[in-house]
Parts: sequence; structure tokens; C-alpha cells
Amino acid sequence: MIFKIEDVTVYFPYDNIYPEQYEYMVELKRALDAKGHCLLEMPTGTGKTIALLSLITSYRLSRPDSPIKLVYCTRTVHEMEKTLGELKILHDYQVSHLGAQAKILALGLSSRKNLCVNPKVLAAENRDSVDAACRKRTASWVRALAAENPNVELCDYFENHEKAAENALLPPGVYTLEDLRAFGKNRGWCPYFLARHMVQFANVIVYSYQYLLDPKVAGIISKELQKETVVVFDEAHNIDNVCIEALSVSVRRVTLEGANRNLNKIRQEIDRFKASDAGRLRAEYNRLVEGLALRGDLSGTDQWLANPALPNDILKEAVPGNIRRAEHFVHVLRRLLQYLEGRLDTENVEKESPVSFVSSLNSQAGIEQKTLKFCYDRLHSLMMTLEITDTDEFLPIQTVCDFATLVGTYARGFSIIIEPYDERMPHIPDPILQLSCHDASLAIKPVFDRFQSVVITSGTLSPIDLYPRLLSFNPVVSRSFKMSMTRDCICPMVLTRGSDQLPVSTKFDMRSDPGVVRNYGKLLVEMVSVVPDGVVCFFVSYSYMDGIIATWNETGILKEITQQKLVFFETQDVVETTLALDNYRRACDCGRGAVFFSVARGKVAEGIDFDRHYGRLVVMFGVPFQYTLSKILLARLEYLRDTFQIKEGDFLTFDALRQAAQCVGRVIRSKADYGMMIFADKRYSRHDKRSKLPGWILSHLRDAHLNLSTDMAIHIAREFLRKMAQPYDKTGTMGRKTLLTQEDLEKMAETGVQDMVY
Repeated sequence: MIFKIEDVTVYFPYDNIYPEQYEYMVELKRALDAKGHCLLEMPTGTGKTIALLSLITSYRLSRPDSPIKLVYCTRTVHEMEKTLGELKILHDYQVSHLGAQAKILALGLSSRKNLCVNPKVLAAENRDSVDAACRKRTASWVRALAAENPNVELCDYFENHEKAAENALLPPGVYTLEDLRAFGKNRGWCPYFLARHMVQFANVIVYSYQYLLDPKVAGIISKELQKETVVVFDEAHNIDNVCIEALSVSVRRVTLEGANRNLNKIRQEIDRFKASDAGRLRAEYNRLVEGLALRGDLSGTDQWLANPALPNDILKEAVPGNIRRAEHFVHVLRRLLQYLEGRLDTENVEKESPVSFVSSLNSQAGIEQKTLKFCYDRLHSLMMTLEITDTDEFLPIQTVCDFATLVGTYARGFSIIIEPYDERMPHIPDPILQLSCHDASLAIKPVFDRFQSVVITSGTLSPIDLYPRLLSFNPVVSRSFKMSMTRDCICPMVLTRGSDQLPVSTKFDMRSDPGVVRNYGKLLVEMVSVVPDGVVCFFVSYSYMDGIIATWNETGILKEITQQKLVFFETQDVVETTLALDNYRRACDCGRGAVFFSVARGKVAEGIDFDRHYGRLVVMFGVPFQYTLSKILLARLEYLRDTFQIKEGDFLTFDALRQAAQCVGRVIRSKADYGMMIFADKRYSRHDKRSKLPGWILSHLRDAHLNLSTDMAIHIAREFLRKMAQPYDKTGTMGRKTLLTQEDLEKMAETGVQDMVY
């Protein structure tokens, strides 16, 4: 359908549109017109992705003189493929109406591991090894060597891509990762370097959060993007954690041992070069005297990860004199490693700020802050000069230099925490030194500053006013949408006690109480006998899940469950979990029904949808708080309290409930779907906890369902399933339209939105 929102003609590839999609587009357009940032919470399963894509591409078509670029960030490759699939449908629709002028170039960009087509490189087992195997065949010095010695192995795909030079271009269209690989194979060009090259010409780019938020990667991939770019972070409820991880580094004994081996190897290489080609080391020294900004002439394959700290003024300074010479720099790193080894030999937990850490490093090892700041770039420059290709071997020393650069650059927003052992296993010595970032705004600030509009959107952004404080920005639009329903197809319930009236909770002092474990088990036994097809259960942690299932097994509860449905588990092994999920789906498909046990904050809670008969009921056992004794979490809470005046309890509750909402939101993936959500913990009945759930869940949570026992919950479930089995009108009745046609939209434009929708 084609309709107008003010001065923009929107091309929407379906015959009907949900009212909330229309409202979402109106708000999004307001943000684009104001050239500002926005926060939009939209219920899951209401077509958020297609609404975003249609409005932004249509907005681009309506402003041909100032073309905007769209960068769409997803969390997983699966989501990336889904987004590109939707964009394909939209693109075909726009081209069928507008012809050639609607053609765009859209592509997904991922790591070499997902895009490489050279079987020898792909044989490496993990991502770092694939990167290194690629560099061994594509680095400029390897290719120079191959020109003299035909036995040196190169990559044919890369060579063909280089030969095509300016002609290595993608024709307009939408390319998923699979399409890029097929196109590359067909032409004999390398899909990874082709995609990297085409990023600057593409109208829409879909890639992972890291490519914008992790400064080491963003410095290479995203530095060419212009200011007139709209950046969308989809499923962004955890965006503050992603920002913090991007700037945190941890160093263990193994890291330091590896780094020492790396330095020995670098030392040998320096001696070899001194003997054979001293000119190269001298040229590097001269370049460093003039500053690091002259790195721009590196060829694309030689580019390494950029500096993890962002200030651009660093690159214009000259490198400090004491690390310009290669052997002096190696000596400084040796002293740094010795100092870190000494710090790891501790029996108590230590916590200090970067400033005091740097001053003690200076007094004990004689390394200044300015020297630390340049470690990462200096190592990079040295590895280029020494022509080192197997970068995966050199990860430990890169980690140490990454740590040094961050410590030397940021004075606030970080803590250094040294723990002699993991608190959960105090008898095993495993010292770890962590530089942990507490301020999520440090990583995302450059994104807000650089691009004209940043859209943060997800199904769970409640309470929505906390995000601008955590990420320190001012959104021009901040809005949470409700779900328009023809029938009440969500049934949330809060279960506070078992059928024996004993309260249930995963509070630390209650969680191992046999009464609680028994009541949780009985709830599940009763539910699997009533609910058809798939049931998904989320626990607060792996250890709690293991413990409770072991108890259920001993008391025969698990046996009762398996008589009704098959049982599958999520484990920490990705392959096992994927297998379990496949078999869970097969059990639901063939009518046997199944139960899937999973963990909040795990892989399944974040990215797997249990739509239709794969999830008719989801049970959240307990409130998924973080491990509150974690030193890193305590340091972050202290920082949030002092800097943003966010109370510890508020932040912990907010964090636990966004995880809970994320878990239960897995069951509803479209409006034709239906499902029940049980929050099994007495704490959910408290208003301060419950109110932090998203509005679209709260609007279905009736007062009568706030304090249930197991037998009442069973009764409600039976009633709900009976009601859902009745036929219903999908377009909506009684003045509540939930599917709008083109005529409806035209009427709405005349009479105003609200009359039609509610």
C-alpha cells in the first residue's frame, strides 16, 4: 500500500498496516525531521523492522537532493539475515512502483568467517584463526614476496578482486551474506573485501553493534560514513552492557604468559631485521617522530584493529621518545608485564582508579601515562614493520596493549579490580585483573556526536526515562507504544504461592527451601497436563537450574513431567543447545509436546523466538537479578549512584525486569499468536517491581491475576486456552480496528489518528 505521512509518500509492501506501525512511522519521521535521536519501545511481533525500513527508505526517496544513508545494527547474524530478507520484499515493491529510481544498494557486513569463500582459510576453527589465515595470503608483503617466489600461497579470490580494481562493484540490489558469497564465487572475487569496499557506496548497511560501538573495529569499518546517516540499534534493550563490554579488558596469568612468548618472538624478529634490513626499522622510527597520523597510506588488507581509545588528537601527537625505537618499546612492555605479574600475586581483592594505578605503575616500573596511551598503536606499527601475519598468535600482547592504552587515556568512568580467585570457587587460585568500564556513554558518545539521527528501539525499553541517563543523551522523541488487539491473546499472571499456600520465590534465603522447589515442580507438572505443544521455562542462573532439576529428578517430579511432554535443556555449549532446540521443535511439530529449560541472560533468552505452537506458555522462575556480590557490578553501581544519581536498587530492579520481559516476550511473535506468561515469584506482586515491565505486558495484567496460587493459575489457563480456540475476526470489530487498509489511512488523515485506532 502507498500512503502519505505529511510530505513523505511511504511505500509499504503489505495490503494492511497495524495502527501502531503507522504511529511508529509518524514518530520516527518527527525525529528524522528534527535531525535528532529517538527512543521507541514497540511490542514484539508488531512489525517494527518493516515499519522502520519502509519509512526511512521512503524518506530517502522523498529527499533526492540530500540522500541519507541507513546503518542498521543487529545483535546476531540471524537477525541480520531476517532484516535483509524484509528489505528485499520492500525493495522489490518500491521498484515495481517507481522503476529504476527506487533502486538501492543494501548489504550485510560480517566477519571473514561468515563471508570467506576460500576453503583453505575456512578450515580454521575460530574467528581469529580465520582472520590470521586470510592475512597470511593477502598482506601486502606476502603478495610482494609471491611476485618473486611462485611457491608462496595467495588467495585467488583476493587477487581477482584486486585485479578488477575499480571495476569490482556490486550492481544495485539487496544482498544477504549468502548472496554476497554466491556473487563472489560466481565472479571469482573475495566477498569480504568486496563488501568492505562497497560500504562507502551502499545506501543501506546492516551489521553488528560492534562495528559502531567497539572503537577498535569502528575505527576501520565505520570511519567513512557521512554525517547524514541514520543509525538504528534494533533490540537495543541491552545497549548499555554492549557499550561497557566494548571498553572493558581482563588480563589473566595465561594472558601474561602468552604475551611474554609474543615478546620473545618479536625480539627475534627485530634482531633478524637488524641484520638483514635495518632500513625498515629506521624508516619506521622517522615516521613515528612525525606522529601516527601518517598511517593512512596502508593498504586495506594491512589494516589492523584501530586504537581502542577514541580521542583523535592522539594521532596528531608524536610518539614519546622512549618507545620510538623497536627494542626500547619491547623493553617497556617487558616492564609492564613484570608489573602486572606482581599485581596478580595478591591474596586480597583490590580495587583502584586508573589514576592511582598509573601513578603506582610510574613509580614502580617507570612507565608514564603518555607512554601507555600509545602502546596499542606502537605495537600495531611494529607488527606491520616486522611483517607479522599470524595475528591470532599475538592476541595476548594485543590484549595487554589494549589495556595499557585504555588505562592511559581515561581518568574516570573506569575501575581496576584484581581478584585472586572466583568467589564461587574460593579454593581454586585463578587471579584476574580487570579494567572494567562503568560508563556506557563513553563508547556510544562518538556515535551520537557523529550521526544526525540515532534510533534506539526494542520491545523492552521500560522504564524508558532511564536510558537517556545511562547513555547521557537527549532524545527528541521518546515513546512507548501499546499493542492494538482484536482479542486478549496475552495472559500474564503473577504466581506468589503454591497450592499449599506457601510463598514461592528465588530470594537467596528461600531458593533452596524444599517447599519452594516442590511448589515450582508441582506448578510445572500441572501446567504441562493442561497446556498443549511447547512450554518454555526460564531460570535465574545455570547453577540454580541444575540444582532444582536434580532435586526434581530425585523426588520423581521430572518423571511426571516427561510422561506428558519431552524435556530439553539449554547448556553452555552452543552446539548442544542448537541440537536441543531442533529436537524441541520436532517434538512440538509432531504433537508430542515439549518443555524447554533455559536461563535468563542466556543465548536462548536473547535471540530465539518461540512463536505459534513452539511457545504457548512461558514460566519465569524467579527474578533474574545479576550476581549482586560481583565486584565489578558493585563498582558500577557506585559509579551510577555518584555520577547519574541512579539508586542501586532502582538499577538492579530495572536490569532484572528488562531481562524477565525479554524472556517472556519470546512467546508472542505476531498478533495471530497467543500465549501465557507466568511470573513465578512473590516479589512480582509488589508494585515497584511490576511497574518496570513494558506497558504492553502491564496493560494485559489484570488485578485479579496479581496474587495467584497454583490451582487458581491452572483454572485461568484452562479458561484462556478455551477462549483462544474460538474463531475471531482478524481485522477487528466494535470500532477497534487493528488492521488498517489504505482507505482507513486516508480517513485517518482527514479525521485524526485517534478516532480510528482506539
